[in-house]
Amino acid sequence: MRIGILGAGQLGQMLGFAARDLNAQCHFLDPSENPPAAECGEVMQRAFDDPAALAELAEACDVITYEFENVPIDALLHLDGKVPVYPPPAALQHSQDRLREKKLFAALDIPLPDYHAIDTRKDLDAAAQILGLPMIVKTRRLGYDGKGQFVVNDRSDVDAAWNELGGRPLIAEQWVSFDFEVSCIGVRSINGDVAIYPLCHNVHVGGILRTSKSPVDAPALSTVASGYVRRLLQQLDYVGVLTLELFVVGDELLANEFAPRVHNSGHWSIEGSKTSQFENHLRAVMNLPLGSTASCGHAGMVNLIGEIPQTVRALDVGVLHDYGKMPKPGRKLGHVTVIADSANRRDALVEIIDNCITE
Repeated sequence: MRIGILGAGQLGQMLGFAARDLNAQCHFLDPSENPPAAECGEVMQRAFDDPAALAELAEACDVITYEFENVPIDALLHLDGKVPVYPPPAALQHSQDRLREKKLFAALDIPLPDYHAIDTRKDLDAAAQILGLPMIVKTRRLGYDGKGQFVVNDRSDVDAAWNELGGRPLIAEQWVSFDFEVSCIGVRSINGDVAIYPLCHNVHVGGILRTSKSPVDAPALSTVASGYVRRLLQQLDYVGVLTLELFVVGDELLANEFAPRVHNSGHWSIEGSKTSQFENHLRAVMNLPLGSTASCGHAGMVNLIGEIPQTVRALDVGVLHDYGKMPKPGRKLGHVTVIADSANRRDALVEIIDNCITE
């Protein structure tokens, strides 16, 4: 089967590697120079909204998917009807707008922190009064990895938040003193079959994911999170992998956001699961039976941000994935995955890698 993928970054690269095992051929559309996915498929280096490029992609492929959520929605709508597009464009529309996303959570009875829509400076003052401080102000669109966010700790920060982010649709969110963060990754096939991966525990540094560990030894939380993901998959008539990020507050889960794609917190699944999230995403969009999401042990993943230190390259611990990207502050350049027969051993291996990064 021929699969068209909008985006040719590291997620596209990992999808491309998984496609080889399924005897599928990937074609990518991405305007960037030297995209990582060029290693595993043809890349049309043209704009995502180029009508001629989209027409060529549709003609060359049997199905279209995407590897990041800032794909122009008009591009997907242009393709939809000419060739199947999964996940459905409606899912992307919800995830691209934080207000729509939160309204979707509320409609599905998925608990979430309080929030307040902001269009004017007056709205920002009202949010501070209603939500209390601290609160976090975010752009409704295009924010990721900590970008487009401002923490308002006290009233003196309100002007600074407006000066930095004002003039575009915003949302203010109640500050949550969470115990830790988790993500629940699910996949749904064209015929409605659903599989859920074990819950993973995530740690962010500077708004960017640093480590993920799975499985989480919390059966009750896993059951609740799985139920929330199933609601989203059903409501959106979803096909492919979807990731729901949640805050753990005591014995409760509060939804943060969802991503309609394969996800950084699931990179451990390449070595740590019977079937990786990348293979299962392809299986879903290709209308193949889903693979087992059972763990192959206790998995840990460490993101390599900005650079890949030589000390990490020299380690005989774990599996290094180098995306082949040029070093740049804040850029995800690769990751290391470790698999162990116990959580304690897994945690020790993750700490070894993490120490190499911070030295």
